[in-house]
Amino acid sequence: MHSIEQHPLVIHTDWSRSWGGQEIRVLTELKELRKHGFRVGLIVPQESELAWRAGVENIAVYPIKKFAKFNPGSWWDLIILIRALKPAVINTHSSEDSWMVGVIARFCCIPLIIRTRHVLAPVSSTFSYKFFPHIVFTCSAAIADQLALKGISRDKLIVLSTGNDEARFRFSRQHRESIRQAYNIADSDILVGNVAFFRHYKGLAFVIRTAAVMPAHFRFMLVGDGEELLGLKALANELGVGDRVIFAGHQEQPEHYFSAFDLFFFSSYEAEGVSQSLIQSLLNGLPVLACRLLSTVETLGFIEDYRLVDYNDVTAAGQALQDLARLPRRDPERMEKQHQAVADHYGTKTMVQSLLETYRRFGVFSQD
Repeated sequence: MHSIEQHPLVIHTDWSRSWGGQEIRVLTELKELRKHGFRVGLIVPQESELAWRAGVENIAVYPIKKFAKFNPGSWWDLIILIRALKPAVINTHSSEDSWMVGVIARFCCIPLIIRTRHVLAPVSSTFSYKFFPHIVFTCSAAIADQLALKGISRDKLIVLSTGNDEARFRFSRQHRESIRQAYNIADSDILVGNVAFFRHYKGLAFVIRTAAVMPAHFRFMLVGDGEELLGLKALANELGVGDRVIFAGHQEQPEHYFSAFDLFFFSSYEAEGVSQSLIQSLLNGLPVLACRLLSTVETLGFIEDYRLVDYNDVTAAGQALQDLARLPRRDPERMEKQHQAVADHYGTKTMVQSLLETYRRFGVFSQD
């Protein structure tokens, strides 16, 4: 156990330059810790999206050129920085920074070293999980099981799913009406939605192929942007549903769009830990159609209104959407029951409580 002075410093590291669920989790965690009296900061590449967004939030950013484990200069820069900062906690998030910062943090005797695992994907090496961190946070129980099978001690693994703002992602009648009016969605239309960063494993082509077999009153909306956008638009036009699949673009307030949906089609088929957009849809009270994926099945176990299909089984997906569309639409009692069940397990308050309890186990306290 370590005695840490008032207002301990918590540093997160991430080598990613993009913006997605992992980076949102990092920023969310730092913002919440600051509310509880911790000093917080980030070590990230200087041109990363996370560096810019953290700056907007007045979170201290310590930019580096890159994490490069075969570059002696990169190691030296990190050693100097970490020795100067003297953090009470270091939490690493990606492969390259976990290797480098994990080693340095051990060398510098940092009281609590954490490695966070975000994705359910093949593990290329267990070295940065076994030898450097004191504990490993996993975003789902399925990820913890995967690491345990690879030889990581269960005593080191803590399931800490990303917390989502239970107040922000509530259903709003006002947002529903304004969004549907803006996109000419009739009250009689069934709007099937997905919110994602457009990457291959999000499976959004499956949504479009399913749209092509659905009746005309089923409309589809994809909220987001990314490398798959042009291909998805081309597929929608090729299948003759360009007029029924709406591409709404990236939105900084996705909660408005969740309220406009009638159903959520979660088409991811690999890599997901616990998807934040899935949790947000559930907090919004939406019935869900999802592909069978261990972390997704784990999440849906807390609700009643869902169907599971195999990825790319268009016939099964079409039937499942028809079944879900027969449920009462936006019934207040059903939505509140689902919202509360999901908030209890995946809300921000739950995440922060678990986080603080873990810190205290290692003697890291903040007098907030």
